[in-house]
Amino acid sequence: MDSDSTTDGAIIITGSSRGIGAAAARQAARRGHPVCINYKNSRDEAEAVAQTIRNDGGAALVVQGDMASEADIVRMFKTCDEEFGALFGLINNAGIVGPVSRVEDLKAEALQEILSINVAGCFLCAREAVRRMSTVKGGKGGVIVNVSSRAARLGGPGEWVHYAASKGAVDGLTIGLAKEVATEGIRVNAVSPGLIDTEIHERAGVGDRIERLTPGVPMQRVGTADEVAETIMWLMSDAASYLTGVTVDVSGGR
Repeated sequence: MDSDSTTDGAIIITGSSRGIGAAAARQAARRGHPVCINYKNSRDEAEAVAQTIRNDGGAALVVQGDMASEADIVRMFKTCDEEFGALFGLINNAGIVGPVSRVEDLKAEALQEILSINVAGCFLCAREAVRRMSTVKGGKGGVIVNVSSRAARLGGPGEWVHYAASKGAVDGLTIGLAKEVATEGIRVNAVSPGLIDTEIHERAGVGDRIERLTPGVPMQRVGTADEVAETIMWLMSDAASYLTGVTVDVSGGR
């Protein structure tokens, strides 16, 4: 257990059956936090992450839920309450990139799905976390880390302007909510991953994207899910106790 981490309470990690979310779940558990692992469809992968945590002596709960559904979000938080009690943190990680598309070709249904998960879901999870952690409401305080993307600044032209815009909204939420709850014992920050080696590219049908874009990264390599997760856990630790409303780029300089 790291000496600079507060371990009083559970951490909910949305979309944590694989990639950055799974890496964050494993690292949170190693720091002594009970972990709520959320998935939408990938039950076997989520259970595998949980089993790894349990094998290492940690506590893990697996909860299915669509982060586009308010009812599923509320149920997830209530299930975590019942299993682990006090909530220490939320990692708003669940998100989709949507189809590769120019704006002129984007379908309304695809845009609505992206905004429902990446923006509305993030807001509603933050709402539930604040209701539990705010000292004004009898909570012990806590930490929220939102997973944004460098796309919010780069724009995603020709591929994912819709995704980039959704992450721009996450950045706005991070800044505004941080100020809103700063006197209530809650810190709100974000990480902004760049080109990271996860399955997201392959699943979106652009498996060559990493190879194609790596030359544009000043460090000349892609990042790993664990590198992003390490930054998330640092933001959740006492080492970052005076940081709120901050977005940390994890992008190799890109």
